[in-house]
Amino acid sequence: MTVWETAPRRRRTRRRHLSRGDRVVLTLMAGVPLLLTLSFVWVPALLSVVLSFSSWPGIGGVSSIKWIGFQNYHTIFTIYPPFNPALEHNLIWLVVFFCLPAPAGLFLAVQLDKQIRFSRVYQSVLFLPVVLSLALIGFMTELIFSPTQGLLNNLTGHAGQNDMIDWLGNPHLNIWAVLIMACWRQTGYVMIMYLAGLKSVDPSMKEAAALDGAGQWQTFRHVVWPALRPINVVVLVITVIESLRAFDIVYVINQGTNGLELLSVLVTDNIIGEASRIGFGSALATILLVISMAFIAPYLVSIFRKDGQE
Repeated sequence: MTVWETAPRRRRTRRRHLSRGDRVVLTLMAGVPLLLTLSFVWVPALLSVVLSFSSWPGIGGVSSIKWIGFQNYHTIFTIYPPFNPALEHNLIWLVVFFCLPAPAGLFLAVQLDKQIRFSRVYQSVLFLPVVLSLALIGFMTELIFSPTQGLLNNLTGHAGQNDMIDWLGNPHLNIWAVLIMACWRQTGYVMIMYLAGLKSVDPSMKEAAALDGAGQWQTFRHVVWPALRPINVVVLVITVIESLRAFDIVYVINQGTNGLELLSVLVTDNIIGEASRIGFGSALATILLVISMAFIAPYLVSIFRKDGQE
């Protein structure tokens, strides 16, 4: 038998046909998550953008929707007093999350990756706040920062009437008290993600860098940090999402008022509050979506562009 006769057979043996059962399984595995994502994420998001150009109290059916163009956005940016403080607080939340939990989580992950003694115990303790809901974190914030019975004022001797510090009632202080507790929870979240990324770094690359005379910082900068690029993208996305969707912790304390205004609270108050302004709340939600995409999209584009060039 010649080579020319065996070549088609080899090509035919490499070609595999999926059975009907395999195709059904693959369709379900890809189709069900896609359908759920479209139904519960993208379709509501697109409908919110569409409804942001309308005035609709949520009753009377679709026929009662009144299209008003950009009037909701004009009202938000001109004569809606809670918007500017809420936007400022969300941006503060975002900057603080980038500056504190992200580097702190990375530092803790690097230390735990060194397999120090009792590292599993430390990992469990540091991750414990992540399993707590933000609503529960809000109750803990009240227990710690309460002006008269809180732990902090009693430890520092500021629980009396003369020198009492009102951490939660003072609009210039309460946002920072809440951010301390939010960062405490977020740090463990970031730590676990970076720890998973560090486990995937090839140990031989670290050993080769050490043999070349590189110190710990040089090894981390030139070997470990580039390998963590996919994790950095995940941390960026999670940080933006967590900072912009913060709601529970401030709503538990004072319903998101008096210095704790957030865009998510304004969206909730307008959509399911007494006014029930679906169009106005959708406009606020659209602004929140645009802000999140403004931070995430450029970084993702640059990352994918670098990967394509490589």
